[in-house]
Amino acid sequence: MGLVVVYDACVLFPAPLRDTLLRVAAKHLVQARWTERILDETFRSILEQRPDLKPEQLVRTRSVMNEAFPDALVRGFEHREAELTLPDLDDRHVLAAALEAGASVIVTNNLKDFPSHALGPLRVEARHPDEFLNGLVEYAPGPMLTAVQEQAAALKRPAQTVEELLGTLRRCGLVRTVTRLQDLIRDTGA
Repeated sequence: MGLVVVYDACVLFPAPLRDTLLRVAAKHLVQARWTERILDETFRSILEQRPDLKPEQLVRTRSVMNEAFPDALVRGFEHREAELTLPDLDDRHVLAAALEAGASVIVTNNLKDFPSHALGPLRVEARHPDEFLNGLVEYAPGPMLTAVQEQAAALKRPAQTVEELLGTLRRCGLVRTVTRLQDLIRDTGA
């Protein structure tokens, strides 16, 4: 069924990256996990940055995520927070959720907030989304390429080719992942 991972709010914030991460979970390459607090932070940040979006649209997106991944929502983690030490106390809930879910990876852009000396003894590691997804391309190149092709095909406003989507994902910080996917496309003629 795949590695259990917690997606931090910062990687769910950009829609293209969120879509890629969800598609990876839909392909059963990983078991995605999050909490209501992670989703609250995600969608609050989206509204702050994108006041043109209607709150109802984001409520629908959140609902679709939870319906598509009914096992993703971690509950009952709060009792673990007080025992955890991280540089940013506001991130303890993410680590507590990872522990409660049995996750071994937290996918986050904020690696400094999840130092290995704090996570290592708990058998959890923080990975940047580029490192995480690049590793999945190496592990499962076919399903990863298919996920990105399906993501591009689903885009309507605006429509994007696979190459355009890869450019968008590169701007989201997926430099190594995009390079590997481009190499895979070239090598397979996909």
